[in-house]
Amino acid sequence: MIDTTSSKTVYEGHVFNIRIETARKQDGDLYQREIVDHPGGVAIVPLDEQDRVVLVRQYRAAIGSTLLEIPAGTIESGESACATASRELREEIGMCAEKLCPLVEFYLAPGYTTELMHIFLATGLTPNPLPSDIDEEIELEFMPFDGLLDRVILGEIRDAKTIAAALFVAQQR
Repeated sequence: MIDTTSSKTVYEGHVFNIRIETARKQDGDLYQREIVDHPGGVAIVPLDEQDRVVLVRQYRAAIGSTLLEIPAGTIESGESACATASRELREEIGMCAEKLCPLVEFYLAPGYTTELMHIFLATGLTPNPLPSDIDEEIELEFMPFDGLLDRVILGEIRDAKTIAAALFVAQQR
């Protein structure tokens, strides 16, 4: 078993913190690891009456490129995952859902972050917008669910949460 001997936060940011942990392996050797502490996130598969997924196309600075993905966001302090999903739907696609069903949770990259992703299915969509976040420029794209699956299989969708959510929903159908 690995034993953490010390932990120090070296960066406190708006969305996440970074800490350095020193750990001891069973053989006694010490090593350090960097961990991104993240409050968790949500991603939503919004399906309209025509079985189309409402996707967002947005620039992602970390990769210097635009991605097509399902709406998503970070859980704010004191907010439940379900409340975050409702808020993000309104901010990113301007709609609320009559039914918001939790589907699955998974860690995005447990080798370096604590972020737990909560996936929801949203149906019964009606217009009810909130202002977008200041750093977001989002284009909406309505795509038949089967078309999204095709693009996932072809490798044209490169966002992990969108891939996982699409495959999970397809398996549940």
